[in-house]
Amino acid sequence: MRGYSKNIPQGGLRRRPRSGKLKVKGVDGVRVDREKVRDFFDGCAAGWDAGRMADPQKLRAILAAAGVVPGARVLDVACGTGVLFPYYLELGAESVTGVDISPEMLKAAAAKFSDPRIRLVCGDAQELAGGEYDCVVVFNALPHFPDPAALIVSLSALLVPGGRLTVAHDRCRASINGWHEQTASSVSRGLPDAESLSRLFVPQLIPDTVLDGDDRYIVSGTKAKEEH
Repeated sequence: MRGYSKNIPQGGLRRRPRSGKLKVKGVDGVRVDREKVRDFFDGCAAGWDAGRMADPQKLRAILAAAGVVPGARVLDVACGTGVLFPYYLELGAESVTGVDISPEMLKAAAAKFSDPRIRLVCGDAQELAGGEYDCVVVFNALPHFPDPAALIVSLSALLVPGGRLTVAHDRCRASINGWHEQTASSVSRGLPDAESLSRLFVPQLIPDTVLDGDDRYIVSGTKAKEEH
C-alpha cells in the first residue's frame, strides 16, 4: 500500500498542550489511555468489518455535511479499517490521509485499498504536523480521545482557511454511550451532547451543524477564511 508507514516520520510530530476535560453522564471520571486504546483496537481489528453493518445512504449524508466534494483533500482521523474510504473516493476526493493509532487496524485497511489517492499513517492524530486539508473527519471515534478540546485545537490547525472539521457518528448518542458502557468502558470517555461539543469548536472554528439526532450525531464547523 503506497504511503503506509508503521510510524509517523521523524520531524513530522509536534506536541500540543492539553486543555480541559469534558465530562459525560454515565462515564464521568474515565481517563482514556492511548496505549489501552491502541491495544483494544488491535484486538478488534481482525473481526471489525465482519461485525459492522453500514448504511451507505447515511454515510453519504454524513460526508455531505462534512463538505467532501470533488477535489477535496481529506484527513480521516481514527480511520480504522477504512470504512469511509470508498465514499470519499466516490465523492471525488483528491486525496485521503487516514491516520490511526492501531497498527492492526491499518494493516486491515492496507489489505483492502490500493488506490494511490489513499495514504495511511500509524500514529497519534494530535501529533501530525504541516497538514493542509479541506476536510478533517472524526467518524465513530471521539469518545476514545482523552481530551476532546485539545483534539479540536490540534485538528483545526491542520485545516486550510475555510476548511471544515466534522465529528460524526452513524448512531444516536444514547446508543453509542450505552454500547460503550457495555463493551468499551475502559477506553471510552463517552460522547458528549452535540451542543456541548459545538462550544469546544470555538474560537478555532465556526460551528454550523449541530445534530443530536435519533439515528446520527454530527457536529461540524469551518475555519475562518483569511482576510486580505
